[in-house]
Amino acid sequence: MSKVDPSVRARSLARYALLAAAAAVLVVLLSLLDAGPLIILGGLAGLAVCAVGAWWFLAHRGAVRVLGAGLAVGALAAVLALFLNGGLWFTAPVGVVLWAGALGCARGALRADRRPDPAAAVPPSLLPRHAVLIMNPASGGGKVARFGLVARAEALGARVILLRPGIHTDVEELARKAVAEGADLLGVAGGDGTQALVAAVAAEHDLPFLVISAGTRNHLAMDLGLDRTDPSRCLDALTDGVELRVDLGDVAGRAFVNTVSFGVYAAIVQRPEYRDAKAGTALDALPDLLAGGAGERLDALADDQAVDGQQALLVSNNPYSSADPLDVGRRPRLDGGELGVLGIRVDGAAQAADLAVRGSMSPALTMLTSRRVEVRAGAASIPVAVDGEALTLPTPVVCTLRPRALRVLVPRDRPGAVDQVPELDWRRIATLALDRPASGARR
Repeated sequence: MSKVDPSVRARSLARYALLAAAAAVLVVLLSLLDAGPLIILGGLAGLAVCAVGAWWFLAHRGAVRVLGAGLAVGALAAVLALFLNGGLWFTAPVGVVLWAGALGCARGALRADRRPDPAAAVPPSLLPRHAVLIMNPASGGGKVARFGLVARAEALGARVILLRPGIHTDVEELARKAVAEGADLLGVAGGDGTQALVAAVAAEHDLPFLVISAGTRNHLAMDLGLDRTDPSRCLDALTDGVELRVDLGDVAGRAFVNTVSFGVYAAIVQRPEYRDAKAGTALDALPDLLAGGAGERLDALADDQAVDGQQALLVSNNPYSSADPLDVGRRPRLDGGELGVLGIRVDGAAQAADLAVRGSMSPALTMLTSRRVEVRAGAASIPVAVDGEALTLPTPVVCTLRPRALRVLVPRDRPGAVDQVPELDWRRIATLALDRPASGARR
């Protein structure tokens, strides 16, 4: 059976995407004509009331918190009832399905249209012969033991350094010692915080770095397209690997691979009870932080742009996807050379409602990119969460990026790599659908 030409597949999917999007818009317009604009306005009002209730629930305690929870749930129930009574019980789900189909086809078109991965397989003669892997047996609920990572790594010729649970170990020093003893590759089976520390040593010595998805969330592994369900597959890179060059973040002289968080989240992570009871600790701390009693307002300078009075600020190693609703929480690329900046400033229930209705268009949310971010506060030092690890750093805190500083060795077969596509660009989709050559199009 002959394979379908990728350009033909891209063109077909782009046309399906435009047709589904147009159908979704038509369904919405018909709904407006049938049920009337008041139904839609009522739905938006219900969403705003739900956001007010959620704000009261998060920012208060006691009776106000209970009232907020009731208001949020009641508003959602009222919106559902309004849509059912207004005759939208059929058209609303159809519109959602059509729009989801349009997004899925658009993503498929971009995948089919993308250029082949420029990374070439590492020749067998250049594969690491003295790989050293640092493994944390406590990470990810015991994934190191559950997936037999030590035995598999040693069978492939790697040397494994197993951390001792409950005992603080300087993993950076372990990595430096391994390099001094002749390691030609460094790797980590553990959380992203540990990944960053060892990655910094690998970048310093221009050695390849191996990511093993044995942590809890494995954000870096996800964005590299690695298998997060079976971390043992990451070890395939030792015998059949592809080398990628990715950016490495720096915050106050410390490397980070994913994010640096300031404000509300960073303050919560600092609490000793957070590790054992994340949800309960957050609910207990949020009223003080959001009300301003314990939360420090932050000012930042992203290149030359001021971002002032933020309650929460997230700086990421390359920006997270914002234009593609199906790809929330992922970075389309790790070698873009720019930091992502996300700031939130919500001063009350009204702004919470505005944020819920307008989303990224709300002035409560700041989203931009920058090459240098300087975070300032009234205090001499502030809590900071670096790749989820709780730290306290002196102000001002400066975040920068080292473009393509890290050599990452990944398996040739990466089940998640297919999802690494450009952010959704409807102009590009229209160009593909009309079969017009794109000059300088992003891929």
